[in-house]
Amino acid sequence: MEEASDRQQEANTCIICGQKRQEGIMIITEFICDECESEMVRTDVKDAKYPFFIHQMKQILYKMNA
Repeated sequence: MEEASDRQQEANTCIICGQKRQEGIMIITEFICDECESEMVRTDVKDAKYPFFIHQMKQILYKMNA
């Protein structure tokens, strides 16, 4: 039997950047890559990119409640 550590991780599409990545987190049913997660937690609320991150994160809840 194949162990989980031996299997190649499946690439997922990041809901933030749209890129296929292997490393990241799942929130409900959506994937956020490590790079976007790191950028999001470092982004100040006054940064121009902050509203974009909020909008993308809301998509997770919209899909869940659809």
